[in-house]
Amino acid sequence: MKRTTSEKSVCCWDMPQKREAKFVAREVSTSCRMCRRQFGTIHSREHHEEQDHRFTASKKAQMTTGFSPGNILEYRTPQELQAFVQEKLRPISGPVSIACAVEIEAIINVIKEYFPLPIARLIKGGSYIKGTDTQVWSDVDIVLFSEAFENLDDCKKKLPEVIDDLGKRLKKSSWTSRITMKKRTQFSLRFNFKCYKNLHSHSFDIMPCYEMLGPAPSTGLKWSFYHKLYLCHDADKIQLYTMSLLPYQVEFIKESTVQVKDLMRLVKYWFRTSFAMPTEQNRFRRLPSSYAIELITVYIWQLARKPILFSLVQGMRAILILLIRYSEICIIWYKHYSPHCTTFKKVLKKQTRPFVLDPANPTFNVCENSNAWDEVAHAARRSLLKPLFNGVSAKEPWLFTNSW
Repeated sequence: MKRTTSEKSVCCWDMPQKREAKFVAREVSTSCRMCRRQFGTIHSREHHEEQDHRFTASKKAQMTTGFSPGNILEYRTPQELQAFVQEKLRPISGPVSIACAVEIEAIINVIKEYFPLPIARLIKGGSYIKGTDTQVWSDVDIVLFSEAFENLDDCKKKLPEVIDDLGKRLKKSSWTSRITMKKRTQFSLRFNFKCYKNLHSHSFDIMPCYEMLGPAPSTGLKWSFYHKLYLCHDADKIQLYTMSLLPYQVEFIKESTVQVKDLMRLVKYWFRTSFAMPTEQNRFRRLPSSYAIELITVYIWQLARKPILFSLVQGMRAILILLIRYSEICIIWYKHYSPHCTTFKKVLKKQTRPFVLDPANPTFNVCENSNAWDEVAHAARRSLLKPLFNGVSAKEPWLFTNSW
C-alpha cells in the first residue's frame, strides 16, 4: 500500500516558523529549486528543472502538498472557520494583550538604552506592529537610524561591530533571562523575547541603518531615492536602502480592517498547513513571503469593493482562484509613486508575472522572492476540492471571480 504525500513528507506545520529574508529578493524567482542555479527567465529555469532534474509535473504534484490532519479545509461550514479564526488564530485580547503591549514597549526602550550609537530615529514594523500577528507567531522589526554613520558604505562597514556590541550589552542586562539570542544576520540582531509570564514570545529583528529618506520626505526626494535604488546593483546596499521604506509598508497593511487582517492570517495559515516541507531534492524551494500574501489579500478585498463584513470562506475562495491564475497577476498601487515616475516606468517594462509591485517601493516585485508559484497553484487547485468549498459559489460582492 502506497503512502500519501502528506504521510511520507514532513509538513510545514510540523516545523517552527522562521524569519524571512528582509525587504528584497535576490533573484529567487529564476533560481532552480534543486541546485540553486540562476537563469535569465522563469521558463528557462523550469525547462532546466525538468530536463536536468526530472522535476516533471507529476513529480512536482507529489512533492507539493502536505495537508495537515484536521486541516481547516475539512471544515464544512463558514461558522466553523470563523470560530477557528477567533479562537485559534487571532491574538488573545483583554488583559493579556494590554500587558503584552506594555512589555513590548519596555523591551524597545531597553534596546534604545543599550544601543551603542546615538539614535536619530526609530521605526517599527513586523506582524505585531501591522496587527497581523497570531497566537503562535509574532514578529517585531526595529530599525535604528543613527547619524554616527557617515554614509551607506560606512554603515555597511560598521554594522557587524555595532550589532555584536548591542548583543553583548543585552546579554549583560537585567532582561537577559527573557531574551534568547538567534543567529544574527549581516544586517540585524535577532532574538526571541519571552513576554507576559512566558505565555508567548515575540521574534525581534534589530536593524541599525544610515538615514537616507527622513520622516517626511517630499515627492521629489522620494522619486530621487527610488531612482538611486533602481540603479543600485549591490544587494547589500539595496537591503539598507529599503529599510527606510518600512513605515510605508507597515502603514499600507496596518490600515486594513479587522476582518481583512483575519483573512490574511487565514491565508498564511493555509500556506503553513497545505505544503510539504522541501526535501533534499527540492531544498531550495521558496514559497511566497508573508508580505506578498498580505498584499494579495488587500487586492482581493479591494476588488470586492472593500466590504467591512464578509464571509471568510468567500474571501479565501477568491484568493485561491487568483493563485491558480498566478501567471495573469498584475497588481499596482499608486500611493507613494505615480504612473509618471520614471523609475516606475522602467520597472513596468521589465515586469514578469506574477507581478505585485510593493506599494512602498516601485523597484520591487514582491512575487520575485518565490520560485514555486506553480506549486502554489497546484495546492490552491487541490484545496478548492476540499469540503470547506464543496457547493460554494460566488456571492456578492465576490461575483467578479465568475469571470476568472
